[in-house]
Amino acid sequence: MRILIADDHAVVRRGLKQILAEAFARSVFGEATNSQETLERVWKEPWDIVILDLTMPGRSGLDVLKEIKKERPKLPVIILSMHPEDQFAVRLLKAGASGYMTKESAPEELVGAVKKAVAGGRYVSPTLAEKLASLIVHDSQTAPHESLSDREFLILRMIASGKPVSAIARDLSLSVKTVSTYRARLLEKMSMSNNSELVHYAFQNQLVEHRSREQGSATKKG
Repeated sequence: MRILIADDHAVVRRGLKQILAEAFARSVFGEATNSQETLERVWKEPWDIVILDLTMPGRSGLDVLKEIKKERPKLPVIILSMHPEDQFAVRLLKAGASGYMTKESAPEELVGAVKKAVAGGRYVSPTLAEKLASLIVHDSQTAPHESLSDREFLILRMIASGKPVSAIARDLSLSVKTVSTYRARLLEKMSMSNNSELVHYAFQNQLVEHRSREQGSATKKG
């Protein structure tokens, strides 16, 4: 089995490789340290599964997932993240992920998820299964950010991470005007008036990880 591990932390990549090598003898492993490298390796080499970190340098894991599924729809992708699964899992599963796991998951859980994904299934933890069932029953009570499109949700996270509109436009290959339009739209959908409210909401709901003070100060603009 050929397994691509995409994570910007060398220690994490080594740990994942060790866990999977013990479970899947004679597997061939590849590594990627950022979004662009991940996509290049997917395009150029055959893989049986991709283990993808949600937050890496460059494009978001959600964008990378969409690119992979557009060109390689049958290639299983398991998302690995430090964020709680109830904040991101549903959106990523809808985008085509074969599973969503937090980095606190037990090694045997990862092995089980890989086995299921390679066999054509999707891995959903018992906790997430309960969350999905709850969403079906209480659809009207979903959090405000659940109403955002994937692009709006991505821009929300980038704003909350401290990126100015110009940097977001560059990273997403969009015009500043287009990003500003998305920003205005998501503010309206979430009944908010400025970036500070978005940042507060994002941290309160664990949609972004804490950044340095220098980055955080950029979010106060606008």
